[in-house]
Amino acid sequence: MKKALFLDRDGIINFDHGYVSKIEDFDFNDGIFELLKLFLKYDYQLFIVTNQSGIGRGYYTQNDFEVLTAWMIGEFKKHNIEIQSVHHCNHAPETKCYCRKPETGMIDEILAEHSIDLQRSWMIGDKQSDIDLAHNAKISHTIAIGKREITNATLSFKTILECKRYLEENQDIISYEI
Repeated sequence: MKKALFLDRDGIINFDHGYVSKIEDFDFNDGIFELLKLFLKYDYQLFIVTNQSGIGRGYYTQNDFEVLTAWMIGEFKKHNIEIQSVHHCNHAPETKCYCRKPETGMIDEILAEHSIDLQRSWMIGDKQSDIDLAHNAKISHTIAIGKREITNATLSFKTILECKRYLEENQDIISYEI
């Protein structure tokens, strides 16, 4: 079974400007490429799991999301970073669906297609719902990013760059076999 790194999108991969749906509004977070390469060095598969309620709220379309996602995947490929898949919930919060974080629907989809050892895997997010998703799905390790107060995370950092620097200096945290 493989190790995986599950990533939120807005606030982790890119700056969260609020309902980001256009290429011209998408700014990668400082250090994200280097952080993902560090996980790849230790044979993690990369998955993106993102709530995209802007679709359900009518702020942008499913096609807008798909165009932006294809562009983002292409940018990662330019840096030799392979994203296994991108999963999203396009429902508004009041829908109460099974795929919206912190529910486990997106992780369940991934597990149906990939053999993942959740005990050796990580989730990185910037909201409590990201960390709660990890706990609900039995992903053992979590990293909270940002200035919000988030409880029950394994590690917490203000920025992706700070996280990257810490893990570069403490690679045993992600390299060891549990």
